[in-house]
Amino acid sequence: MNASTNQRIILLTPSLTYRATAFLEAAARLDLEVVRGLDMPSPLAKYWHPTLPLDFRAPNRAVRDLVRFARANPVRAILSVDDAATVIAARACAELGLSHNPPAAAAASRDKYLMRQALDQGGVPGARWRRYATESAPEAIAHEIDYPCVVKPTQLSGSQGVIRADTPDQFVAAFRRSRAIVLATGGEPGMAGAGHLLVEEYIPGAEVVLEGLLAQGRLHMLALFDKPDPLVGPFFEETIYTMPSRLSEEAQRAIFECCAATCAALGLREGPVHAEFRVNARGPWVLEVAARSIGGLCSRILRFGAGTVSLEELILSHAVGRPHPYERDPRAGGVMMIPIPGAGVLRAVEGLEEARSVPGIEEIDITLPLKHNLVPLPEGSSYLGFIFARADSPAEAEAALRAAHRRLRFVVSPHYRLLAQAEG
Repeated sequence: MNASTNQRIILLTPSLTYRATAFLEAAARLDLEVVRGLDMPSPLAKYWHPTLPLDFRAPNRAVRDLVRFARANPVRAILSVDDAATVIAARACAELGLSHNPPAAAAASRDKYLMRQALDQGGVPGARWRRYATESAPEAIAHEIDYPCVVKPTQLSGSQGVIRADTPDQFVAAFRRSRAIVLATGGEPGMAGAGHLLVEEYIPGAEVVLEGLLAQGRLHMLALFDKPDPLVGPFFEETIYTMPSRLSEEAQRAIFECCAATCAALGLREGPVHAEFRVNARGPWVLEVAARSIGGLCSRILRFGAGTVSLEELILSHAVGRPHPYERDPRAGGVMMIPIPGAGVLRAVEGLEEARSVPGIEEIDITLPLKHNLVPLPEGSSYLGFIFARADSPAEAEAALRAAHRRLRFVVSPHYRLLAQAEG
């Protein structure tokens, strides 16, 4: 494509992500020229020779390298496909004068501590919370906590390290476990030590997800998903999303208004929004908001316009200023993020054809390869794969997902290390 048409974009992608392919395919359908800003520090880049190698753990250098490249090769937009580089993208866009979220807003959507501060200042209903350094002795602070509570890292996503505690003893164990997970993942970027943990009030109620798109500060709701499984802890593994939501119109309107207020409080103005809420008799309570689209392969269940436009096409069209539909295909559907059945090594997945034959099932995608080490929550951060369903109602889509999952059989053997310990 002729670069003078200014249809070049940069996609910031981790070296391992579910989501890059969907964005690359969407860009191809839109005839956009894509440069991948790949999270590949220099020791690896010299072997793989990516067009634009970046180090997401060194954000100042990554922003400098991005800006230098974009000034030599003008681009229309810079987008991050995952949480990891949303702040880097916002900072680079600010320097280049491209449409973007303010860097402080992107940072608040990435850091749960900054988010809680901004939401409190903006008067958005949320859990009471406290922040503690990971070096804190949990035995010394257990008496300060109101129970039940939830311990969570400030930067990780996908419920990794998130643990509920109902008693002081459970709190001590949860704090230690969450701290170990933070240490194992490298701590908070830019922190000399491991960083911090949040301790939040546990909010009861049904959980929902709002997928939206911001345009000059105005929120457009693209979909509202229910999470029909009760997420009460001690861990919070998401499994099923169904749409359209079965909540009342009044409840859905309150969730939208709460999400719009949340985005305003954070300062988010442009691009995708993925927001999670608890809903109870007192209304919606924001859990967290990310300045990105829905994770994993879940976006496959969403179609827009006449049912032919993907979520990624909509996001990219918005980013480059092209007209795009906001109206979602009204058919009911759902997606299951296949949970990890237990720690071990994945040896086989059986029953796939039987599961695919369930009425309403559109697709089953096993994303983890065989011989892969399986790590369940709260230490783990991935799923075995995804099941997608369409039906006449969200209840029927949910039933199809559950029926298909029951037909799958996962053969898992112990980790070699655990097996050696058991034999020793």
